[in-house]
Amino acid sequence: MTPPSPAVLPRPLQSLEVKQIGLLVPDLKAALAQYSLLLGRDDWSIFTYGPGSVDHLTYRGEPSSYRMRLAFVGAGPQIELVESLDGPNIYTEWIERHGYGMHHFGFYVDSIADTTVAMQAEGFEPIQTGSATGQDGDGGYAYFDTENLLGAITELIEVPSRRRPTERV
Repeated sequence: MTPPSPAVLPRPLQSLEVKQIGLLVPDLKAALAQYSLLLGRDDWSIFTYGPGSVDHLTYRGEPSSYRMRLAFVGAGPQIELVESLDGPNIYTEWIERHGYGMHHFGFYVDSIADTTVAMQAEGFEPIQTGSATGQDGDGGYAYFDTENLLGAITELIEVPSRRRPTERV
């Protein structure tokens, strides 16, 4: 898969590299087995995000209580597997329209708040957000609908200084 050309990216993202490719899967445990064989590695970091583990969850501009289970591996770019546990959320929307597979491109940003303002100035509103993903209450994410530009969703990722301990499957 070829990453998007900077010419088609919203202006706030044009100087950034794609740091993550997100894939939706129906069963994280089964997907981990499959992708570990495919990628030749099994050093996944696994997290459940939702009420109690992530603050200020929003979906389509409203407070929400969606939950998902994630697994990350690699860095060039990182592969993220996402299993939706409770919705509604942007994952269940995507699955209904497109099925499982490619979902989003992730971009690391220094500030979700500042980059969200810049995205809004370009006409893009956040469609799903969460904050305090890290062990110290920092980190977060915001998704934007860029399907018409990229064929996928865009995620802004503010990487926490310390991740929470990884879970087991």
